[in-house]
Amino acid sequence: MLHHLEIYVSNLKKSTEFWGWFLTELGYEQYQKWDAGISWKFADTYLVFVQAEERFLDIPYHRCRVGLNHLAFQAVSREQVDDITEKLKLKGVKILYLDKHPYAGGPQHYAVYFEDPDRIKIELVSPTKF
Repeated sequence: MLHHLEIYVSNLKKSTEFWGWFLTELGYEQYQKWDAGISWKFADTYLVFVQAEERFLDIPYHRCRVGLNHLAFQAVSREQVDDITEKLKLKGVKILYLDKHPYAGGPQHYAVYFEDPDRIKIELVSPTKF
């Protein structure tokens, strides 16, 4: 079981607004908060977001470099995927692979793909059995 995941971000305020909304929609609760970071927890697992130091902001994140490619979250239903998709659109968040949405992962993979403020790809996928 994953205990926690820590992600350094370029703008903690923007990331807090983005991730706070999304994670709360999925049932996470704010867990910790300090000047340089914040976390949200679901069951025994939590996600931590920390402001990167200025000296490390010269090279932006890119998911095709070595390291994290994307985070995939399990939705409770296709309806939740659809609901979050509409909310993302209302917030002006770009939906990735819109030409194939909601089957960008294949004909049995109902999901929405989008990016956080640092362009970290996020996937919200419905259960495989409907």
